[in-house]
Amino acid sequence: MDETRILGIALSMTAGVDAAFVRHLEENEVSPAEFFALSQQELEARLGLHSNVRALDRMVRDEALFRARREVEFMSRHGITSVSITDADYPSRLADIDRSPVTLYKYGSADLDARHIISVVGTRHSTAYGARYIDKLIGELASYVPGLTVVSGLALGIDTMAHCAALNAGLPTVAVLAHGLNTLYPSQNRDLARRIVESGGALLSEYPFGVTPFKSRFLERNRIVATLTDAVIVVESAVKGGAMSTAAVASSYGRELFAVPGRLGDEMSAGCNRLIRTRKAIMAGSAAELMAELGWQPLGKAVAPPQRELFPELDGKTKTIFDCLRQNSDPMPLDSLRERTGIMVHELMALLGEMEFDGLVERLPGNRFVVV
Repeated sequence: MDETRILGIALSMTAGVDAAFVRHLEENEVSPAEFFALSQQELEARLGLHSNVRALDRMVRDEALFRARREVEFMSRHGITSVSITDADYPSRLADIDRSPVTLYKYGSADLDARHIISVVGTRHSTAYGARYIDKLIGELASYVPGLTVVSGLALGIDTMAHCAALNAGLPTVAVLAHGLNTLYPSQNRDLARRIVESGGALLSEYPFGVTPFKSRFLERNRIVATLTDAVIVVESAVKGGAMSTAAVASSYGRELFAVPGRLGDEMSAGCNRLIRTRKAIMAGSAAELMAELGWQPLGKAVAPPQRELFPELDGKTKTIFDCLRQNSDPMPLDSLRERTGIMVHELMALLGEMEFDGLVERLPGNRFVVV
């Protein structure tokens, strides 16, 4: 088993070897053991490649084997496991993407082939609005889908909230890292990482011992967050940022993409609002609505959307807004609503955002609002 592991890791450490190269080996019936044992001339003939392919150089392959053996020694000392694209238990959701990691390193016991997996991503500059949505959504999903696995990237902000919400709901969660498992970034989440592992989750990386965090590696990491999953939920994001790159990757690989709508003019909701407006993402709602979009019916039971009171108990300015909208049969533009209620625009938008989150009102094109 160790030799098989060493060969898989060595492939990932060989310069010029990626998922496409490994698939080329398989198509030509060259096993990992043969790849490292055969001469360069024999490989060129078996694979139909030219002599300038660096991966075929004997010194390059021998160096990769040497490094792989050292890696396995490190893994054995620290309880880290690995799975390579040549292994039968490689995660099925990652197996068919063209940029599959050749090897994944895992610290923890999470099932990377769990029946239901979602990824939750978003900005590091999260708000209380995003935190409430994550807690509510994951809490509801936990009651419907025992064993649901929540994936994120362990960054501060939305990622941290997603991992914590999963832990609080008793769900396993996987943190995909952009560095080797000998370190942890950000260091503020060291205790959270420990809780993730102790609670049946895992820390996951495609990078071996000694690889440090670097900007480009976070973008590479995002493709795993985006594809090791059935659906990606963007909770809060500016128009530019890591969460939006994750969303783009998820969409390109056919993963369901959801975005949480936010207040107009809120920078941290601008990316989500754009995803919804351009129809690249489905507007994220309740757990029941999300499950309906995904076609999930745990234990064969259909899940009915939660019901709310026809006329909920409200007070203060929220009640003023709700009553004003309910008394009008047509959707009301924001300006008209401000004039009728006397509430300043910035406060009105904040209250409408809360009401939209609670399912009381719906925002229509043209910044118009209506009671749901």
